[in-house]
Amino acid sequence: MLPYYYSVSEYLKDTYGKKLYKLSLSGNMTCPNRDGTVGTDGCIFCSKGGSGDFAESREKSISEQIADGKKRVSKKIKDGKYIAYFQAFTNTYAPVDRLRELYTEAISQPDIAALSIGTRPDCLGEDVLALLDEMNKRVPVFVELGLQTIHEDTARYIRRGYDLSVYDKAVADLHKIGVNVVTHLIIGLPGESKEDMLRSVEYVCKMTDGIKLQLLHILRGTDLESEYTSGKIKELTLEEYTDIIKSCVKIIPKSVVVHRLTGDGAKKDLIAPMWSADKKNVLNTINRALQE
Repeated sequence: MLPYYYSVSEYLKDTYGKKLYKLSLSGNMTCPNRDGTVGTDGCIFCSKGGSGDFAESREKSISEQIADGKKRVSKKIKDGKYIAYFQAFTNTYAPVDRLRELYTEAISQPDIAALSIGTRPDCLGEDVLALLDEMNKRVPVFVELGLQTIHEDTARYIRRGYDLSVYDKAVADLHKIGVNVVTHLIIGLPGESKEDMLRSVEYVCKMTDGIKLQLLHILRGTDLESEYTSGKIKELTLEEYTDIIKSCVKIIPKSVVVHRLTGDGAKKDLIAPMWSADKKNVLNTINRALQE
């Protein structure tokens, strides 16, 4: 049997005494990789929703989004606590006064126990760090960084728009103010071998507090779709993905919280791999493999 890993469910129960449920929110942001600051087309895999396809409507206030999210999970959770998760696009990429307004509105809602903010490592200036420090004194703050890979050739191909050293500095800066860092990596990026992916996991686990492993989804309307339909890239099979995840788990230390071993792509936009649409089967397959 493979070594035990520290799941986010266990971590949250240990830390808060109960399971917390994430409410995915939209702060109506954009991204420097879309507005021309770094680029205009975004990362090659990124959806029209800025990888926040399951977030609540950006047309509504944060309070309304949280209320809607609570209703959505009301049958699953009774008397629960929640994490306000700013997911779509780059959620530190706005004037600090606007960010303070959004974050404050979120953590002021009943039963919000923590704040999670998805962003890029190159969008953490001194003013933003000061704000995150301020928020972290009120509720625990998690900052989720979309690194995806440590390999610079791959980073250029996916149009990430920053060097690995920017990520290193961001993690160090966030740790200085006591903020919990969760790093996102994509499994199955074009041109990467299993060994390349494992090197990314090994690297980030030396500094991150948590890790999210995400299967590469090929979504309709992305530039990755064109690469796939022209035959330039191929998808992982479920068996290949499971094998890679099993190897990843072996090298993730117990001190690093595993927030995800796979992920969701919006089914209406999913082109490949189609097996990933059955998330229950994917998780069951991974769990069986981890017990072998």
